[in-house]
Amino acid sequence: MPNANDDTSPALSQVQQRAVSELLRVAPVADDLARRFQEAGFSLALVGGSVRDALLGRLGNDLDFTTDARPEDVLKIMRPWADAVWEVGIAFGTVGAQKQACVEGAERCFQIEVTTYRSEAYDRTSRKPEVSYGDSIEEDLVRRDFTVNAMAVALPEKHFIDPHRGLEDLAARVLRTPGTPEESFSDDPLRMMRAARFAAQLDFEVAPEVVTAMKEMAGRIEIVSAERVRDELNKLVLSAHPRKGLTLLVETGLADRVLPELPALRLERDEHHRHKDVYDHTLIVLEQAVALEKDGPDLTLRLAALLHDIGKPRTRRFEKDGRVSFHHHEMVGAKMTKKRMTALKYSNELVKDVSRLVELHLRFHGYGTGEWTDSAVRRYVRDAGPLLDRLHKLTRSDCTTRNKRKAAALSRAYDGLEERIGELQEQEELDAIRPDLDGNQIMEILGIKPGPAVGNAYKHMLELRLENGPMEHDAAVAALKEWWAQQN
Repeated sequence: MPNANDDTSPALSQVQQRAVSELLRVAPVADDLARRFQEAGFSLALVGGSVRDALLGRLGNDLDFTTDARPEDVLKIMRPWADAVWEVGIAFGTVGAQKQACVEGAERCFQIEVTTYRSEAYDRTSRKPEVSYGDSIEEDLVRRDFTVNAMAVALPEKHFIDPHRGLEDLAARVLRTPGTPEESFSDDPLRMMRAARFAAQLDFEVAPEVVTAMKEMAGRIEIVSAERVRDELNKLVLSAHPRKGLTLLVETGLADRVLPELPALRLERDEHHRHKDVYDHTLIVLEQAVALEKDGPDLTLRLAALLHDIGKPRTRRFEKDGRVSFHHHEMVGAKMTKKRMTALKYSNELVKDVSRLVELHLRFHGYGTGEWTDSAVRRYVRDAGPLLDRLHKLTRSDCTTRNKRKAAALSRAYDGLEERIGELQEQEELDAIRPDLDGNQIMEILGIKPGPAVGNAYKHMLELRLENGPMEHDAAVAALKEWWAQQN
């Protein structure tokens, strides 16, 4: 695979060898598809993130290609070959496909996108890119966001195309733009967020001139749709190094426009330095939550960790004794979380779950030093519901004290709580706490018809269940009748 830059430095040679190895693995699919395009009179090249990931030794089953064929021609070539074809992105010149293939003796399912050479730019007041098709791969590569994504491998001959020296930037682990960053960000302002996202995903540094342009052009992000901003934010938050990307968003002023609650956490310390920097605390909590994940990145947990203290700036009070308080910041924060996530077009279910975790993140501390009653444990489990495991992780992550003795005491207290929950779950099926009498039984015992009285009786019996644990049937009936007598 010839190198367009003819650079023979050890770092570049190493990534080239890695790329050759990665590309040989997907050759049965890539070469087969390339030959079909060739036979139809068109060219095909692996491009962008797929080439970058091949050079980094992390190429997966998602393959991106570019071609001089127009979308209608791409469809004609792909339909007889692929297992499935979709046209969701065809307005932007992209045809998607799925292809099952045997690679190195194992069956793999490839997700493929083929995009016609193109250029796109934003009108200064538009939220959607205007797409026009190009005639050369060089024209296509110059419109790419960063040089490390502006490389291609022409197929099937595997000729390496790198007009913007992306290979060197990849070896140096730096993000630059093919043209000037001002031109790149003017074409698509979302690229400013992508810079932060790639820094977080790849652990790369962003070139100083790119950071400067991000600061100067941060206001342009406001023309980008909430959905596109949300999707970039998700990729950043779910990355291997989210703190790095979030810090860049804050330092460049982009966060002020897409997630203003985060930079607002940079509270001035009080004159006695008696409370921590809430912004730094939040980033540490996020990192500690990530460290507790067992089954891969958890967007719900990470967003809850990121937003758990956003109610603090609005609730900060300087007390007469010099202390700083944030009373009820969890309740205020839950409302702010719902408002921000709704504005970013998150699903109702995710908004509900993250807001609930923010609301509950202090509940553990409200029960003192670990001397929990069975009633308190039942209510904790009931209120957390299916979010209990995430609440465990969030609560543990929220301890960022440098006082080792205090941190150990909090950890022991929470260990004790989890043990109590486990014991009660074995005894009482805590995951499905219900009253000892259901609605039909209540109506039969009291001789009443459906209505508010049944709901009130049900709530009373649920409170008894939470307070006292399971009751024998006769005792439950007696308790219900006693309550009913008091109502009448």
